[in-house]
Formats: sequence, C-alpha cells, structure tokens
Amino acid sequence: MVTQSGKPAPDTARRSEKSRRAIYDAALALVAEAGYPKTTIEGIAARAGVGKQTIYRWWGSKADVLLEAFLDLSEQAAEAAGQAPYAIPDTGDLAADLKGVLRATVDELLDPRFEAPYRALAAEGLVNEELGRRFVAQLLEPQLQLYVTRLRSAQRAGDVRADVDPRIALELFVSPLAQRWLQHTAPISHEYTDSLVYYALHGLIPR
Repeated sequence: MVTQSGKPAPDTARRSEKSRRAIYDAALALVAEAGYPKTTIEGIAARAGVGKQTIYRWWGSKADVLLEAFLDLSEQAAEAAGQAPYAIPDTGDLAADLKGVLRATVDELLDPRFEAPYRALAAEGLVNEELGRRFVAQLLEPQLQLYVTRLRSAQRAGDVRADVDPRIALELFVSPLAQRWLQHTAPISHEYTDSLVYYALHGLIPR
C-alpha cells in the first residue's frame, strides 16, 4: 500500500509484532531482575519503549504478559531446535526417551534466559494463588501431559504395567528434579536425571 505522498504506508502488523517482542523481552528481563511483585506494567512499558496503553490493549494484567512471554520463549526455543510443536519422542526405548527429555529440561533450567523468569514466576506462584493456578494450567500441566502421553504409549507397548497411573508415575522423576532446582538442595545435571529415570523404571527393591 502507498500513501498519497507516494511513500509506502506503515506496516502496522510488523510494527505491532516488533512492539510485542519488545514487551516480551522487557517483561522477562524485569521479572528476573526485580522479581514478580516489583515488576509493573509501567516498568515493562518504559523498558520496551511503548506506552502502557499499548500493553493494556493486548493484555489485562502483568501476569498475562509474563505468562505469555514465557510461553513464547519456550516456543521460540523449540522452533530453534526444530522441535515445534514439541512432544516427547517415542523411539520404542522408554528409558532413552525419558533421559533425553529430562536432559533437555536440565539444559533449559540452567539457561539464564529461562532460569531467572521461570524461578521468579514459580516462587511467586507459591504465595499468589491466582498466579499459581495460571502458572500450573498454562505452563506446567501441558508439559506434564506430554509425559502422560509417552507413558501411556509405553503401557500399550507392554513396557509399563497396565495398572500404573501415568500422572502419578511421572512425578517419580519430574518432581525430584523440580524440588532440587527450586530449593537449591543440590546441583542438577544429566547424570542426576539419568539416575532418576533408572530408579523410577527399575525401582529400589533388589531383584
């Protein structure tokens, strides 16, 4: 499209996407630096170089901005790795598939781009009930359902007992990793998550 002056008209879609990206980056940076309580719409707007009304036009609250920004960050990482839409691989080797996804999770949790905002949102979710529910519903539960899907596939293949509840079983390796990372009780590593898979799949009772 060309204006009467003969100059190309501004590309509003492109401008909106640029502003959206700037807002995502600003929100994630601020929550990592200042924490969730001190992050404000005004602060995000100032850092992104947009008016706060631009943010309110697209989102209803800072929680909306931050959760969407983090989801976008995860999607961008999956696309860069050629894994979008993301699913846990089903190679027929359950142990290998679980080790692979948990190793990737360790790498993500130790990546500063993810770690600081993820830790801030997770911590605030423990004391902010509304944010906590949304954090689980929008970020955590969809990821856990990927494990459920893979474990159900393993059940159909006869690699997991039919009486096992996949939603409980996945907690045997996911929950210890989350607890260690959130509370800094010990380092997390590929070797650690490999051990979690071994213990979960083989049990602790001598055979």
